[in-house]
Amino acid sequence: MDVIFRIIGIALRHPWRLFGAYACTAGALVAYVMLPRYFGKAIDEIIEVFESGEYSQDAILSIVLVIFVLSVARGTLSFFQTYLGEALSQFVSYDIRNAFYVHVQHMSFGFHDRHHTGNLMSRVITDVENIRMFINMGLVRTPYFVALFVAVAAILLRMDWQLGLISISFMPIVAFYSAVVRLKMRRIWLIVQEKMAEMSTVMLENFSGVRVIKAFASEPYEEVKFDAKNLDVTSRYIEAEKLRASSTSFMLFTFLVAMGLILFFGGRKVIAGDMTPGELGQFIFYLQILQMPVRMTGWLVNSYARATSAGERLFEILDYQSPVEEASGARQMPRTSGRVHFDNISFGYNGDKKVLKGIELEATPGQVIALLGAPGSGKTSLVNLIPRFYDVSSGSITLDGTDIRDATLESLRRNIGIVQQDVFLFTTTVRENIAYGRVDATDEEIKRAAKVAQLDEFIETLPDGYDTQVGERGSTLSGGQRQRMSIARAVLMDPPVLILDDSTSSVDAQTEDQIRLAMTSVMENRTTFVIAHRLSTVHRADVILVLQEGEVVERGAHQELLALNGHYREIYELQLRPQEEVMREIEAPLLGDNLATSNDS
Repeated sequence: MDVIFRIIGIALRHPWRLFGAYACTAGALVAYVMLPRYFGKAIDEIIEVFESGEYSQDAILSIVLVIFVLSVARGTLSFFQTYLGEALSQFVSYDIRNAFYVHVQHMSFGFHDRHHTGNLMSRVITDVENIRMFINMGLVRTPYFVALFVAVAAILLRMDWQLGLISISFMPIVAFYSAVVRLKMRRIWLIVQEKMAEMSTVMLENFSGVRVIKAFASEPYEEVKFDAKNLDVTSRYIEAEKLRASSTSFMLFTFLVAMGLILFFGGRKVIAGDMTPGELGQFIFYLQILQMPVRMTGWLVNSYARATSAGERLFEILDYQSPVEEASGARQMPRTSGRVHFDNISFGYNGDKKVLKGIELEATPGQVIALLGAPGSGKTSLVNLIPRFYDVSSGSITLDGTDIRDATLESLRRNIGIVQQDVFLFTTTVRENIAYGRVDATDEEIKRAAKVAQLDEFIETLPDGYDTQVGERGSTLSGGQRQRMSIARAVLMDPPVLILDDSTSSVDAQTEDQIRLAMTSVMENRTTFVIAHRLSTVHRADVILVLQEGEVVERGAHQELLALNGHYREIYELQLRPQEEVMREIEAPLLGDNLATSNDS
């Protein structure tokens, strides 16, 4: 019940809609339960006309007028009840979606490592919709159905306690059966929602990786995989609906049994003269009204079960505490000079095996730090600690002498520009993609950043220039163009610290050289960390760190490390030296052509 109470707490943020719906419910209920009384009077009046032959038009008209007024009142109040209930459910959905989105936005990388995008999408769409249905069907209407049952039961007992007891005798059976069904349905709906999340994940991966699927002609394999997930969801839905249908059928059966008993014993009372036909008619009308809350019990049980399982999944995310949080006294970090110090830091994901151990490094403004090492050696993990995508397990990182944990995350990250290996572009214009980190940037600043990234000439060839729409995730651009746009985005922020994560691995040698020449001036007086596998990057670095299994095993300049004949030399011989030889082969013909040209002249 804690989950339901939390959902009700969110609904109470909109009290006038909730209590307005309840007020309309109360008025509609009063009008509704008064109608059978006048129907019964009308029956008795008509029977009296047949028996006496005397017709009282005023009496009949007054009854008809009362019935009309009560019907209009009930209809009007029911409209406002429905409207306010739906408005309340939509605002609750709005609040939960916003809270979910904001909470996930502020989660660290560790959170996203554990939760798949498809699973999160399923929760924020399917689970929120289940809660919306509960607010409208469960929270708003449950008091109406409960009050309706209590009021009608009291009226029936007052009219004839014997028939009244028969009418409500089936309710303990219904209540017990409903409780059992609710527990079963809660478990089923929890499974359904988990299976929906799995299916959403498969769909999201398929749509995102459609090029890979087509490249390997794997459509049949993916169709079989999706069909299995889809069938699993369908079978679980059918199981839930089967349980709900059996619940509804059982309740309707018990009601019809009660109706048959009322007709049998009530008819005998009318024959014996203990009850008028109009009173028996009232009894039947009230029993019909009593049928509504009985029939809706199955829907309400279903609504509560789905809301409980949906709420559990949503609150699991909303209650998740990010391992990277701002300190209570975090302060704004001004623009720094870019002096970064790693003080004996260690780091491990989820507190497991350490992927970085005892890293000590002092990086000064203007320095270029190249990180080298085999895959999994900790290069990306190291640079991800600077903007606090993850927090160190021990030790500290300072920026201009200030521990980065003492600064607000926003002000810290404003001091750091990042060009990631996996470039993400939004489905919007080229201009807005470049200015993503600085939405207030002027056109001149945007164009200057594009020029630095050697992207301006390409942009000018586009149909709408900087206003050209970029396809989903930059699908209309080549890998090199996406990479350069990411560089322009970082340049525009003008940060004192740059992190280039394999930033030129997707471009050809000529484009790489153009970018490097342009970036030389941008890197001045900035601390630059580069993760790259190209010889040109390593040659230009002031300090090269060679990592192995999370530890710095060698550090120094290119020539110094070659002289050590250690790990760096091994990497150089296997990976970097072949690049150097290829570059010489490319440059040799060019040099010969230049000499021939000069001799001819």
